[in-house]
Amino acid sequence: MPKKLDTMDAETLMTTPMEPLKFIVQGLIPQGLHVLAGSPKIGKSWLSLWICLQVAKGESVWGFATNKSEVLYLCLEDSFARIQSRLFEIADEAPPTLHFAIMSDAIGSGLEHQIENFIKEHPDTGLIVIDTLQKVRKTVSANVNPYAADYDDINALKRIADKYKLAIVLVHHLRKTGDSDPLNMISGTSGIAGGADTNFVLQKDKRTENTATLICTGRDIAGRELFLEFNRNKFLWELLEPIEMEQLLIPDEIFLLCDFIKSSGSFTGTATELIENLNLDCSPAILKKRIIKHMEHLGRNGIRYSENRTFERREFTLCYDGNDDMTVESRPQSLPSLPSALSQDSNLATVTPCLPLCGEIDRGVG
Repeated sequence: MPKKLDTMDAETLMTTPMEPLKFIVQGLIPQGLHVLAGSPKIGKSWLSLWICLQVAKGESVWGFATNKSEVLYLCLEDSFARIQSRLFEIADEAPPTLHFAIMSDAIGSGLEHQIENFIKEHPDTGLIVIDTLQKVRKTVSANVNPYAADYDDINALKRIADKYKLAIVLVHHLRKTGDSDPLNMISGTSGIAGGADTNFVLQKDKRTENTATLICTGRDIAGRELFLEFNRNKFLWELLEPIEMEQLLIPDEIFLLCDFIKSSGSFTGTATELIENLNLDCSPAILKKRIIKHMEHLGRNGIRYSENRTFERREFTLCYDGNDDMTVESRPQSLPSLPSALSQDSNLATVTPCLPLCGEIDRGVG
């Protein structure tokens, strides 16, 4: 009997907190499967090595913050001597959290097990770079559909990235023929670009030039073009133009909510009751949507969310655990003041002691 579809209705989806997407390089490389493509000898390996080094050290990539992690770099077209030589050129020292391998099995013939074993030995792994994709692919029969073969190979590695919430970057080549759409230049069928979460295309107008454009497109990042120049003295790709970082705008209601929960300790009730306490002019559905959307901001302010649905009520709890990551410098300077509903005469019947899962706040346990 076919397995029943696991579904979620739209209302539940919009009101259920989801684990935020993990970024290895903030705004640029999220968890998932990514392709970095460029012409042969254009400098993809230099770029890959530098990104690996920055993530392992927890240092920024062109101003994009990194999530410091262990890194595995499968440099399958190189030797340890060549990698050592390149490290000498771009760094004075390197951390032990950056690991290299120059040989591996192919996809479907042991590579997946090798990667998973490495992750089990190094659970803090956040980034894996495979240089190049072609080195880990098996020769397929002429009877096999090329698109299906490309997609299956990509999907096999994507499953690992999704399972362990890390980023896998596949270094790949471009076609020799040009195209107005850079994604069409990625070698192979559209199954490679289509199966990846993000595609990075490193392009030069002329091979003899030092400048190039890194075209970034993906499901979870803003599409952008980064204009780079290869510094032949430092062997680094340097950013030529500053990047405008996109920021998620936090509505005033969320700032009010943070102040309210921090002052009261916790709240248990419905969205309608919370609106009354905050003296807000919005519908319960809109407030609930904003709470769910900005859950990460609430978490940085030490506020945890949980739900307790009954047949009669759809309650939720917001609880302050005392672990506030917001600094004075990062806190917005023009916060609205607390509403008059928070005066001594206000009705705070819906404010209740914190649930056990939030910790014992009165004793300072976070």
